[in-house]
Amino acid sequence: MAAMNVPPQPKASVPVPKSGAVSKGYNFASNWEQNAPLTEQQQAAIVALSHAVAERPFPPNLKSQEHVAGGDNGLPISMKDDNVEDSSAIETVLVNTNQFYKWFTGLEAAMKSETEEKYQHYVSSLTEQIQTCDGILNQVDETLELFNDLQSQHQAVAIKTKTLHDACDRLLMEKRRLIEFAESLHSKLNYFDELENVATSFYSPSMNVGNENFLPLLKRLDECISYVESNPQYAECNVYLVKFRQLQSRALSMIRAHVLSVLKSASSQVQAAIRSSAGGKAAISEAVEASVIYVRFKAAANELKPILEEIEIRRPRKEYVQILAECHKLYCEQRLSLVKGIVQQRISEFSKKEELPSLTRSGCAYLMQVCLLEHQLFSYFFPSSSEDISSLAPLTDPLCTFLYDTLRPKLIHETNLDVLCELVDILKVEVLGEQLSRRGESLAGLRPTIDRILADVHERLTFRARTHIRDEIANYLPLDEDLDYPSKLEQSAEQKTESTSNDQKSDVSHTWYPPLEKTISCLSKLYQSLEPTVFTGLAQEAVEFCSISIQKASKLVSKRSSTMDGQLFLIKHLLILREQIAPFDIEFSATYKELDFSHMLEQVRRILRGQTNLFDWSRSTSLARTLSPRILESQIDAKKELEKSLKVTCEEFIMSVTKLVVDPMLSFVTKVTAVKVALSSGVQDQKKESSIAKPLKDQAFATPEKVAELIDKVNTAVQNELPKVMLKMKLYLQNPSTRAILFRPIKTNIVEAHVQVQSLLKSEYSKEDIESIMEKFSIQDLQTQLDKLL
Repeated sequence: MAAMNVPPQPKASVPVPKSGAVSKGYNFASNWEQNAPLTEQQQAAIVALSHAVAERPFPPNLKSQEHVAGGDNGLPISMKDDNVEDSSAIETVLVNTNQFYKWFTGLEAAMKSETEEKYQHYVSSLTEQIQTCDGILNQVDETLELFNDLQSQHQAVAIKTKTLHDACDRLLMEKRRLIEFAESLHSKLNYFDELENVATSFYSPSMNVGNENFLPLLKRLDECISYVESNPQYAECNVYLVKFRQLQSRALSMIRAHVLSVLKSASSQVQAAIRSSAGGKAAISEAVEASVIYVRFKAAANELKPILEEIEIRRPRKEYVQILAECHKLYCEQRLSLVKGIVQQRISEFSKKEELPSLTRSGCAYLMQVCLLEHQLFSYFFPSSSEDISSLAPLTDPLCTFLYDTLRPKLIHETNLDVLCELVDILKVEVLGEQLSRRGESLAGLRPTIDRILADVHERLTFRARTHIRDEIANYLPLDEDLDYPSKLEQSAEQKTESTSNDQKSDVSHTWYPPLEKTISCLSKLYQSLEPTVFTGLAQEAVEFCSISIQKASKLVSKRSSTMDGQLFLIKHLLILREQIAPFDIEFSATYKELDFSHMLEQVRRILRGQTNLFDWSRSTSLARTLSPRILESQIDAKKELEKSLKVTCEEFIMSVTKLVVDPMLSFVTKVTAVKVALSSGVQDQKKESSIAKPLKDQAFATPEKVAELIDKVNTAVQNELPKVMLKMKLYLQNPSTRAILFRPIKTNIVEAHVQVQSLLKSEYSKEDIESIMEKFSIQDLQTQLDKLL
C-alpha cells in the first residue's frame, strides 16, 4: 500500500461550556455589533482574512513520505519533525495493513491529540477567561450590591438630612415665634413697667403743668390706661388700672389748678386795668371796655392754649370730658366776674332812658354784641368746644337774665296791644329772624332767653287780647252817636264829597260800629304776633262776639230809626266783617267741652227710692258711674254763624222790601188761592157756598175796579217807595255789586207778583176787563223801570 498523507480530520468540536460570562460576552458582542457596526472596508478585510485561513496548512513537524526500499512486503515511512529540538525522527516501516491501520490509528490519535491539545488549550484559555469574566462579573455584582447598599445608605442619609433640615426649619420657626412672642410680651409688659416711671415723674417736686415732659407723660399714661382697660384678662390688671387712674387723677388735678391759677391771674390783671382806665369814674366807654376786658384777657391767657388744646384732643375719654367741662366752668366764672357788673349797669341805663320797645331793641342789641365777643374769646381758648353752645351757657345765661329781669316787670304792667305787638315784631323779626339767624352759633346762647321773653310777651298779649275782646267787643255799651244811623252815614257822605273835592282821602272805618272796628283792628295786630293755634281761638271769639254785638246794635237801630235801617245796618256790618276776616287763613271754629251732670239727679232719686243699690259696683247704676259726669263736646264755627246771620238778615230785608212794594198784590193772590181751595174742597155751609160760588170778578175783593186800584197802588209804590229804599241801600252799601246782588231777588219778587196777577186776570176775567184793568200796566215797562233804579 502506498503511503499517503491523510489530512487530519477535524476533531469533533468540543462544546464550550456555557456560563454567565459567555452569555454576557455574547450579549456584549451583539450589543457591540448593533451599537458599533463595521464599515464596508472593515468587513472586506475580515472576508479576505477568512479566505486566507480557510485552508489549514500541513503541520510543520510532518515531512513528505519517503519510500523505503526493502521489498514488496514493507512500506517504509519516515517522518521527521524539523521543529523538534532534539531532531529526532519517527521512522516507521509499514509491513501490512494492520501496521498501516495501527500506524494510521496512532497517527490519527497523534493528530487528534495534537488538534485537541490546541483546542483544549483554547478551551482552557477561554475557560480561564470565562472564569476571569465570571470573577469580574462577581466583583461587578458585588460592586453593584455595594453601590446599591451605598445608594440605600445615601437615601437613608438624605432622608435623615431632610428630616434634620425640616427639624432645623421648625426650630427656626419656633425660635422666630418665640422671639416675636418675647417681643410682644415685652411690648405688653412695657405698659405695666411704665407705672413706676410715670409715677416717679409725676411725684417729682419739679414736675408741673408747664414742664415740657408733662404732656408726653400724660399721653403715655393715657395709652397705658387704654391698654389695661382693653385687656382685662391679664393678671393684676385691675390693680394696675387703679394705680394708673390715681396718677391720671393727680395729673388732671394739676391741670385744673393750673387753669384756675392762670384765669385768676388774668382776671386780676384785667380788673386792675379796668380800674386804672376808669380813673375814678363810675363807668368806662365801650371802646375801653372791649380793649381791656377782651384784648388784654386774651393776651394774658396765651399760656393756657397748649394744655387746653391737648385736653380737647382727648375729649372722647370721659375723664377729659369732665376736666374740660370743669375748665369751661372755671372760665365762665372768671369771665362772669368781669363782665356782669358792666352788663347790668348798661341794661339799667337803657331801662331808665327808654320805653319798653326801644329798651327791648337796645338791650337785645347790646347783649348780642356781648355774646358775640364772648363767643370769639371762648373760641380762642377752646377752639373745638365753641360749637357746643351749652359750654358757654354758665356765662351767657346770667348775662341774659339781667335783660329778662329788667323786661319782665314792664311786660306784666303793659296793657297796650300795639306795644305788645311791636315787642313781638322786634323779638321775632329783628332779633330772632335777622340777627340770630345770620350770626348762627355765635349768638346761639342768647336764643333761650329771647324765646323766654317772647313767650312772656305772647302770654301777656293773649291775656290782653282776651280782655280787649271781652271789654271792648263783647261787653261794649254803645253811645248815642254809635247808633245814630242813617244820620252818621249821611254826614260821612257829605264829608267824603268835601274831601274828594279837596283831593283828600276819607277814612270809611269811622262809620263802622265801634266793636266791628275794634275787632278788625285787634285781629290785624294779632295775626302776625301770635301762634296760629292761639290766634285761631281768639279770632273765633272776636268774630262771634262782634257778630252778636252787631246784632244787638241792629235791634237798637231798628227801634231808634226804622226796621229797614236796622236790617241794612246789620247787613252792612256783617258784610264788612266777612270781607275783613277773609284774608286770615284760619278756621274760625272752636270745640268746647263741658261736663254734664243732668243724669245724676234721676240716678240719685232711684237710689233714694231703693230701686238701685249705691254700692253695687258691678251694675251700670253703681256709685262710680252715677257720680261720673258726661263730657259734652260742641263745635262752633264763627264764620259759618256769620254767614248764616247774614243770609237770614238779607232774606228778611228782601221780604220786607217786597212786601212794602207789592203787598196788595200778595194779599190779592192769597185771597184768590184761598177761594180756589175752598171751592175744590166742597164747603157745606150754604152762606159761604153762595158767596164762594160766584165768579172771581164778582167777588167783592176781586172786582175789576178793585184789581185796577191795587195795581195802581203797587205801581205808585214802585215809583215812590222803591227809589227811597234804593237810596237808603246806596247809603248803607257802598259797593254797587253788593246792591245789585241784594236788589236782584227784590226785582224778581216784584215782577213775579205782577206775572201772577196777570195770569189770574187772563184766566178769570174777560178781555174787556183785562184791557180796562191793565190799561197802564206792562211787565216790560216794569222791568225797565226797575233796572233804572240801579
